[in-house]
Amino acid sequence: MKRAALFFTAPGQVSIQEKTLPRLENSQLLVQSLVSAISPGTELLIYRGEFPANLPVDENIPALQNEFSYPLQYGYATVGRVIDTGPEADTSWKGRLVFAFQPHASHFVSRPAELIPIPAELSPEEAAFLPNMETAVNFVMDGKPLLGEHVTVFGQGIVGLLTTALLAQHPLGSLVTLDRYSFRRRASLDSGASASFDPQSADLMADLAALQPDGADLSYELSGSPAALEQAIEVTGYAGRVVVGSWYGKKRVNLDLGGRFHRSRIRLISSQVSSLAPEFSGRWSKERRFSIAWKMIQQLRPSRWVSHRFPLEEAERAFHLLDSSPGEALQVLFIYTGAKNEESNVG
Repeated sequence: MKRAALFFTAPGQVSIQEKTLPRLENSQLLVQSLVSAISPGTELLIYRGEFPANLPVDENIPALQNEFSYPLQYGYATVGRVIDTGPEADTSWKGRLVFAFQPHASHFVSRPAELIPIPAELSPEEAAFLPNMETAVNFVMDGKPLLGEHVTVFGQGIVGLLTTALLAQHPLGSLVTLDRYSFRRRASLDSGASASFDPQSADLMADLAALQPDGADLSYELSGSPAALEQAIEVTGYAGRVVVGSWYGKKRVNLDLGGRFHRSRIRLISSQVSSLAPEFSGRWSKERRFSIAWKMIQQLRPSRWVSHRFPLEEAERAFHLLDSSPGEALQVLFIYTGAKNEESNVG
């Protein structure tokens, strides 16, 4: 059997390559993909060639143990169904709907420990949001929003929207979001933001001051734009916190720290989902965080933010859309053979 897999081959170039699947060994499982979600922040850095060379892709995910260099397989949000088992595998896995941190491909071989069974209440498309929802949960945990605090979120891509939706469940003083694109700002208001502004607006500081006169207690920089980090520091009040969730790749960040920052006691907090902050390690595990992420997916139903669906064979169109028209896209999915039938059987 052959599988079709997506490869990033050069800046601005992707290709679909067919390879013969290896024979299953021991407890290995063969999974047929149904849906995989593009992570536009990280995957656009790879598509554009803006990743740092010789850095491990992700040391915590077995399928992503290589380094950032072309040709590169990437992706970490695949939902599929187990269609075959190795000679020593538990045959009860066959037919199960599973999530895997796997690159975009029509099929993949995995081990049971690398697969996450999907709750029966969720469709494949909903389940594909697991990594981004886990990331949003991690951001909220690291920011530690308090009762009545004023919070500002820069960036309303899919991770920003999920973070906003989680923050909106807290009894905050205000929740203000910023994004360049009106499509995303409207989605942000629907997610529970008090207000949503264009960060390039001439009236921005006055608009923010009307809602947060003493500055933000807590700001999140989730836009992927280095310039937004300085803006986040600017709108954060004395002794406030700025959670930096963006990965900038090899883009440099130029900050003016010679002004009010020096005396402001603002804390910059690096937040990344591959680990738990040390202060949580006594009570929390990745499994516990996953369980919360599943519950939040069931509650928020984020598939309403799927803006585009492409077959894997049209990957070039998908990445061109994200690269050239980001204001038109939120969550973009690859749909594989059989996915429509799976969707119709949910619920």
